[in-house]
Amino acid sequence: MTSTSFNYRTGSPQYLIDFLDYMSVIKGRSPLTVKNYYCDLRLFLRYLKINNDQTLKASDFSDIAISDTPESLVKAVTLNDIMGFLHFTMDERQNHQKARARKAVSLRQFFKFLTDNKNWFAVSPAAKLELPSPKNALPKHLTIEQSNQLLSECSEIKDWADSRDYCMITFFLNCGIRLSELVGISVNDYICSKDPQTENTYSFLKVIGKGNKERIIYLNNACVSAYEAYIKVRPNVQGEKALFLSKRYKRISNRRVEQIIEEKLIKSGLSGYGFSVHKLRHTAATLMYQNGVDVRVLKEILGHENLNTTQIYTHVSDNQIKQAMDKNPLSDINAPDKNKE
Repeated sequence: MTSTSFNYRTGSPQYLIDFLDYMSVIKGRSPLTVKNYYCDLRLFLRYLKINNDQTLKASDFSDIAISDTPESLVKAVTLNDIMGFLHFTMDERQNHQKARARKAVSLRQFFKFLTDNKNWFAVSPAAKLELPSPKNALPKHLTIEQSNQLLSECSEIKDWADSRDYCMITFFLNCGIRLSELVGISVNDYICSKDPQTENTYSFLKVIGKGNKERIIYLNNACVSAYEAYIKVRPNVQGEKALFLSKRYKRISNRRVEQIIEEKLIKSGLSGYGFSVHKLRHTAATLMYQNGVDVRVLKEILGHENLNTTQIYTHVSDNQIKQAMDKNPLSDINAPDKNKE
Protein backbone atom coordinates (compact mmCIF):
# COMPACT_ATOMS: atom_id res chain seq x y z
CA MET A 1 0.00 0.00 0.00
CA THR A 2 1.58 3.27 -1.03
CA SER A 3 -0.26 5.31 1.59
CA THR A 4 1.12 3.22 4.44
CA SER A 5 4.62 2.39 3.14
CA PHE A 6 7.47 3.56 5.40
CA ASN A 7 10.91 2.41 6.52
CA TYR A 8 10.84 1.50 10.19
CA ARG A 9 14.42 0.21 10.04
CA THR A 10 15.84 3.71 9.79
CA GLY A 11 16.45 5.11 13.25
CA SER A 12 14.98 2.16 15.18
CA PRO A 13 16.75 -0.09 17.70
CA GLN A 14 17.23 -3.68 16.58
CA TYR A 15 14.73 -5.16 19.02
CA LEU A 16 11.99 -2.89 17.64
CA ILE A 17 12.93 -3.83 14.08
CA ASP A 18 12.76 -7.50 15.07
CA PHE A 19 9.29 -7.04 16.52
CA LEU A 20 7.94 -5.16 13.49
CA ASP A 21 9.47 -7.74 11.12
CA TYR A 22 7.81 -10.49 13.13
CA MET A 23 4.38 -8.83 13.06
CA SER A 24 4.67 -8.13 9.34
CA VAL A 25 6.26 -11.33 8.00
CA ILE A 26 5.23 -14.01 10.50
CA LYS A 27 1.91 -12.71 11.81
CA GLY A 28 0.87 -11.16 8.48
CA ARG A 29 -0.25 -7.82 9.86
CA SER A 30 -1.14 -5.16 7.31
CA PRO A 31 1.30 -2.30 6.52
CA LEU A 32 -1.05 0.13 8.27
CA THR A 33 -1.15 -2.00 11.43
CA VAL A 34 2.64 -2.30 11.46
CA LYS A 35 2.95 1.46 11.03
CA ASN A 36 0.59 1.98 13.97
CA TYR A 37 2.72 -0.37 16.10
CA TYR A 38 5.81 1.59 15.14
CA CYS A 39 4.31 5.00 15.95
CA ASP A 40 2.94 3.82 19.30
CA LEU A 41 6.20 2.17 20.34
CA ARG A 42 8.34 5.07 19.15
CA LEU A 43 6.27 7.30 21.43
CA PHE A 44 6.71 4.83 24.30
CA LEU A 45 10.50 4.65 23.88
CA ARG A 46 10.69 8.44 23.83
CA TYR A 47 8.64 8.51 27.03
CA LEU A 48 11.06 6.04 28.67
CA LYS A 49 14.08 8.10 27.62
CA ILE A 50 12.73 11.42 28.83
CA ASN A 51 11.76 9.86 32.17
CA ASN A 52 15.26 8.49 32.63
CA ASP A 53 17.32 11.41 31.32
CA GLN A 54 16.87 14.77 33.01
CA THR A 55 18.76 16.54 30.19
CA LEU A 56 15.95 15.84 27.75
CA LYS A 57 13.13 18.35 27.60
CA ALA A 58 9.48 17.51 27.06
CA SER A 59 9.22 20.39 24.59
CA ASP A 60 11.63 18.53 22.31
CA PHE A 61 9.67 15.27 22.52
CA SER A 62 9.25 14.75 18.78
CA ASP A 63 13.00 15.23 18.22
CA ILE A 64 14.08 12.50 20.63
CA ALA A 65 15.90 9.73 18.75
CA ILE A 66 15.06 6.16 19.72
CA SER A 67 17.84 4.30 17.89
CA ASP A 68 20.09 4.41 20.95
CA THR A 69 17.43 3.33 23.47
CA PRO A 70 19.29 0.62 25.41
CA GLU A 71 17.85 -2.84 25.94
CA SER A 72 18.39 -2.40 29.69
CA LEU A 73 15.88 0.45 29.77
CA VAL A 74 13.20 -1.72 28.15
CA LYS A 75 14.05 -4.75 30.28
CA ALA A 76 13.45 -2.66 33.41
CA VAL A 77 9.88 -1.72 32.38
CA THR A 78 7.10 -2.60 34.83
CA LEU A 79 3.33 -2.46 34.63
CA ASN A 80 3.47 0.84 36.55
CA ASP A 81 5.69 2.31 33.82
CA ILE A 82 3.18 1.26 31.17
CA MET A 83 0.27 2.72 33.15
CA GLY A 84 2.27 5.93 33.58
CA PHE A 85 2.78 6.10 29.81
CA LEU A 86 -0.95 5.69 29.11
CA HIS A 87 -1.68 8.37 31.71
CA PHE A 88 0.84 10.60 29.93
CA THR A 89 -0.91 10.08 26.57
CA MET A 90 -4.21 11.09 28.16
CA ASP A 91 -2.97 14.18 30.05
CA GLU A 92 -0.22 15.51 27.81
CA ARG A 93 -1.34 14.35 24.37
CA GLN A 94 -5.12 14.38 24.86
CA ASN A 95 -5.52 10.80 23.62
CA HIS A 96 -9.09 9.57 23.94
CA GLN A 97 -10.07 6.05 24.97
CA LYS A 98 -9.82 4.57 21.47
CA ALA A 99 -6.32 5.97 20.91
CA ARG A 100 -5.13 4.79 24.33
CA ALA A 101 -6.65 1.35 23.73
CA ARG A 102 -4.67 1.04 20.49
CA LYS A 103 -1.45 1.96 22.29
CA ALA A 104 -2.23 -0.58 25.01
CA VAL A 105 -2.65 -3.29 22.35
CA SER A 106 0.67 -2.29 20.75
CA LEU A 107 2.44 -2.53 24.11
CA ARG A 108 0.89 -5.90 24.94
CA GLN A 109 1.98 -7.32 21.58
CA PHE A 110 5.48 -5.81 21.91
CA PHE A 111 6.15 -7.17 25.39
CA LYS A 112 4.63 -10.55 24.51
CA PHE A 113 7.13 -10.76 21.65
CA LEU A 114 10.03 -9.80 23.94
CA THR A 115 8.87 -12.41 26.47
CA ASP A 116 8.13 -15.28 24.09
CA ASN A 117 10.75 -14.72 21.40
CA LYS A 118 13.65 -13.00 23.16
CA ASN A 119 13.19 -14.27 26.74
CA TRP A 120 13.64 -10.78 28.16
CA PHE A 121 10.97 -11.39 30.80
CA ALA A 122 9.71 -14.38 32.74
CA VAL A 123 6.24 -12.82 32.52
CA SER A 124 5.36 -9.92 30.27
CA PRO A 125 4.97 -6.66 32.25
CA ALA A 126 1.93 -5.94 30.07
CA ALA A 127 0.28 -9.33 30.72
CA LYS A 128 -2.22 -7.85 33.19
CA LEU A 129 -2.68 -4.59 31.33
CA GLU A 130 -6.37 -3.89 30.82
CA LEU A 131 -7.56 -2.03 27.76
CA PRO A 132 -9.24 1.33 28.28
CA SER A 133 -13.00 0.76 27.99
CA PRO A 134 -14.40 2.40 24.86
CA LYS A 135 -17.72 4.19 24.89
CA ASN A 136 -20.63 1.97 23.93
CA ALA A 137 -21.52 3.81 20.76
CA LEU A 138 -23.16 2.21 17.76
CA PRO A 139 -21.14 2.44 14.52
CA LYS A 140 -22.23 5.38 12.39
CA HIS A 141 -24.06 4.23 9.28
CA LEU A 142 -26.38 5.38 6.54
CA THR A 143 -30.07 4.65 6.79
CA ILE A 144 -31.80 2.82 3.95
CA GLU A 145 -33.15 6.18 2.76
CA GLN A 146 -29.69 7.75 2.78
CA SER A 147 -28.23 4.71 1.02
CA ASN A 148 -30.78 5.04 -1.77
CA GLN A 149 -30.06 8.77 -1.89
CA LEU A 150 -26.35 8.08 -2.42
CA LEU A 151 -27.01 5.45 -5.08
CA SER A 152 -29.45 7.77 -6.83
CA GLU A 153 -26.78 10.48 -7.00
CA CYS A 154 -24.46 7.99 -8.73
CA SER A 155 -27.09 6.75 -11.20
CA GLU A 156 -26.35 9.31 -13.93
CA ILE A 157 -23.86 7.51 -16.16
CA LYS A 158 -21.85 9.69 -18.53
CA ASP A 159 -18.67 7.67 -18.95
CA TRP A 160 -16.93 4.51 -17.76
CA ALA A 161 -15.73 6.17 -14.55
CA ASP A 162 -19.34 6.79 -13.50
CA SER A 163 -20.08 3.07 -13.91
CA ARG A 164 -16.95 2.29 -11.89
CA ASP A 165 -18.03 4.60 -9.06
CA TYR A 166 -21.53 3.15 -8.98
CA CYS A 167 -20.12 -0.38 -8.86
CA MET A 168 -17.69 0.46 -6.04
CA ILE A 169 -20.40 2.08 -3.92
CA THR A 170 -22.76 -0.83 -4.58
CA PHE A 171 -20.08 -3.26 -3.39
CA PHE A 172 -19.48 -1.22 -0.25
CA LEU A 173 -23.17 -0.94 0.63
CA ASN A 174 -24.08 -4.54 -0.14
CA CYS A 175 -20.99 -6.57 0.73
CA GLY A 176 -19.48 -4.67 3.63
CA ILE A 177 -16.15 -4.97 1.84
CA ARG A 178 -13.09 -3.20 3.23
CA LEU A 179 -11.41 -0.41 1.24
CA SER A 180 -8.15 -2.37 0.87
CA GLU A 181 -10.11 -5.44 -0.24
CA LEU A 182 -12.00 -3.52 -2.92
CA VAL A 183 -8.85 -1.86 -4.29
CA GLY A 184 -7.09 -5.23 -4.38
CA ILE A 185 -9.73 -6.95 -6.55
CA SER A 186 -8.47 -8.13 -9.93
CA VAL A 187 -10.61 -9.01 -12.94
CA ASN A 188 -10.06 -12.74 -12.49
CA ASP A 189 -11.26 -12.54 -8.87
CA TYR A 190 -14.86 -12.36 -10.12
CA ILE A 191 -16.21 -15.89 -10.54
CA CYS A 192 -19.58 -17.12 -11.74
CA SER A 193 -20.47 -20.78 -11.16
CA LYS A 194 -23.51 -23.03 -11.39
CA ASP A 195 -24.65 -25.39 -8.65
CA PRO A 196 -24.96 -28.81 -10.40
CA GLN A 197 -27.75 -29.90 -8.05
CA THR A 198 -29.99 -26.83 -8.13
CA GLU A 199 -28.84 -25.36 -11.48
CA ASN A 200 -28.70 -22.00 -9.69
CA THR A 201 -25.96 -19.59 -10.77
CA TYR A 202 -23.83 -17.92 -8.12
CA SER A 203 -21.47 -14.98 -8.57
CA PHE A 204 -18.80 -14.20 -6.02
CA LEU A 205 -15.52 -12.41 -5.44
CA LYS A 206 -12.28 -13.68 -3.99
CA VAL A 207 -10.76 -11.00 -1.75
CA ILE A 208 -7.70 -10.80 0.49
CA GLY A 209 -8.62 -9.54 3.95
CA LYS A 210 -6.67 -8.81 7.10
CA GLY A 211 -3.71 -11.07 7.74
CA ASN A 212 -3.62 -11.96 4.02
CA LYS A 213 -6.59 -14.27 4.54
CA GLU A 214 -8.56 -15.07 1.40
CA ARG A 215 -12.33 -15.28 1.64
CA ILE A 216 -15.31 -15.52 -0.68
CA ILE A 217 -17.90 -12.75 -0.94
CA TYR A 218 -21.14 -13.82 -2.59
CA LEU A 219 -22.71 -11.14 -4.76
CA ASN A 220 -26.41 -10.37 -4.73
CA ASN A 221 -28.38 -9.13 -7.76
CA ALA A 222 -27.46 -5.47 -7.21
CA CYS A 223 -23.74 -6.29 -7.15
CA VAL A 224 -23.93 -8.52 -10.23
CA SER A 225 -25.89 -5.86 -12.11
CA ALA A 226 -23.39 -3.14 -11.15
CA TYR A 227 -20.44 -5.34 -12.04
CA GLU A 228 -21.83 -6.33 -15.45
CA ALA A 229 -22.64 -2.71 -16.31
CA TYR A 230 -19.11 -1.61 -15.38
CA ILE A 231 -17.17 -4.46 -16.95
CA LYS A 232 -18.80 -3.69 -20.32
CA VAL A 233 -17.29 -0.19 -20.34
CA ARG A 234 -14.11 -0.78 -18.31
CA PRO A 235 -11.09 0.26 -20.43
CA ASN A 236 -9.28 -2.75 -21.82
CA VAL A 237 -5.72 -2.04 -20.74
CA GLN A 238 -3.18 -4.65 -21.77
CA GLY A 239 -1.42 -6.17 -18.79
CA GLU A 240 -3.52 -4.38 -16.15
CA LYS A 241 -5.46 -6.91 -14.10
CA ALA A 242 -7.05 -4.53 -11.58
CA LEU A 243 -10.83 -4.48 -11.68
CA PHE A 244 -11.16 -0.85 -10.63
CA LEU A 245 -8.98 1.51 -12.64
CA SER A 246 -7.96 5.12 -12.19
CA LYS A 247 -8.20 7.70 -14.94
CA ARG A 248 -4.57 6.79 -15.69
CA TYR A 249 -5.68 3.20 -16.33
CA LYS A 250 -3.79 1.84 -13.33
CA ARG A 251 -5.14 0.13 -10.20
CA ILE A 252 -7.08 2.77 -8.32
CA SER A 253 -5.53 3.89 -5.02
CA ASN A 254 -7.10 3.82 -1.57
CA ARG A 255 -6.98 7.60 -1.36
CA ARG A 256 -8.66 8.09 -4.74
CA VAL A 257 -11.55 5.84 -3.69
CA GLU A 258 -11.90 7.87 -0.48
CA GLN A 259 -11.98 11.08 -2.53
CA ILE A 260 -14.64 9.67 -4.86
CA ILE A 261 -16.84 8.68 -1.91
CA GLU A 262 -16.35 12.11 -0.33
CA GLU A 263 -17.37 13.77 -3.61
CA LYS A 264 -20.47 11.60 -3.97
CA LEU A 265 -21.51 12.24 -0.36
CA ILE A 266 -21.25 15.98 -0.94
CA LYS A 267 -23.26 15.84 -4.17
CA SER A 268 -25.95 13.71 -2.54
CA GLY A 269 -26.31 16.12 0.39
CA LEU A 270 -24.85 13.65 2.91
CA SER A 271 -21.67 15.49 3.86
CA GLY A 272 -21.25 16.71 7.41
CA TYR A 273 -22.68 13.53 8.95
CA GLY A 274 -19.32 11.87 9.52
CA PHE A 275 -19.85 9.32 6.75
CA SER A 276 -16.83 7.74 5.05
CA VAL A 277 -15.80 4.63 3.12
CA HIS A 278 -15.61 2.62 6.34
CA LYS A 279 -19.07 3.86 7.35
CA LEU A 280 -20.40 2.28 4.14
CA ARG A 281 -19.05 -1.03 5.43
CA HIS A 282 -20.91 -0.40 8.71
CA THR A 283 -24.02 0.40 6.67
CA ALA A 284 -23.97 -2.95 4.87
CA ALA A 285 -23.53 -4.82 8.15
CA THR A 286 -26.26 -2.85 9.91
CA LEU A 287 -28.81 -3.22 7.10
CA MET A 288 -28.27 -6.98 6.90
CA TYR A 289 -28.46 -7.38 10.69
CA GLN A 290 -31.62 -5.27 10.86
CA ASN A 291 -33.18 -7.49 8.22
CA GLY A 292 -32.67 -10.76 10.04
CA VAL A 293 -29.14 -11.89 9.23
CA ASP A 294 -27.66 -13.90 12.10
CA VAL A 295 -24.67 -12.15 13.69
CA ARG A 296 -22.55 -15.27 13.25
CA VAL A 297 -23.19 -15.27 9.50
CA LEU A 298 -22.46 -11.57 9.46
CA LYS A 299 -19.03 -12.14 10.96
CA GLU A 300 -18.31 -14.60 8.14
CA ILE A 301 -19.38 -12.08 5.51
CA LEU A 302 -17.32 -9.26 6.99
CA GLY A 303 -14.22 -11.41 7.47
CA HIS A 304 -13.70 -10.42 11.08
CA GLU A 305 -10.43 -11.51 12.70
CA ASN A 306 -12.17 -13.80 15.21
CA LEU A 307 -13.78 -15.84 12.44
CA ASN A 308 -11.99 -19.08 13.41
CA THR A 309 -13.20 -18.77 17.00
CA THR A 310 -16.74 -18.22 15.77
CA GLN A 311 -16.62 -21.35 13.62
CA ILE A 312 -15.88 -23.47 16.69
CA TYR A 313 -19.38 -22.80 17.96
CA THR A 314 -21.38 -22.71 14.77
CA HIS A 315 -21.12 -23.90 11.18
CA VAL A 316 -21.97 -21.26 8.60
CA SER A 317 -22.79 -22.80 5.25
CA ASP A 318 -22.23 -21.15 1.89
CA ASN A 319 -25.97 -21.25 1.28
CA GLN A 320 -26.60 -19.26 4.47
CA ILE A 321 -24.14 -16.63 3.33
CA LYS A 322 -25.78 -16.41 -0.10
CA GLN A 323 -29.20 -16.00 1.53
CA ALA A 324 -27.78 -13.35 3.85
CA MET A 325 -26.47 -11.27 0.94
CA ASP A 326 -29.87 -11.45 -0.75
CA LYS A 327 -31.54 -10.07 2.40
CA ASN A 328 -29.79 -6.73 1.98
CA PRO A 329 -32.65 -4.37 0.99
CA LEU A 330 -30.42 -2.81 -1.68
CA SER A 331 -29.79 -6.14 -3.42
CA ASP A 332 -32.32 -5.79 -6.25
CA ILE A 333 -31.32 -2.38 -7.57
CA ASN A 334 -30.11 -2.64 -11.18
CA ALA A 335 -27.16 -0.52 -12.25
CA PRO A 336 -27.74 2.28 -14.77
CA ASP A 337 -26.36 1.64 -18.26
CA LYS A 338 -25.44 4.55 -20.50
CA ASN A 339 -25.94 2.32 -23.57
CA LYS A 340 -29.64 1.84 -22.83
CA GLU A 341 -32.14 4.19 -24.41
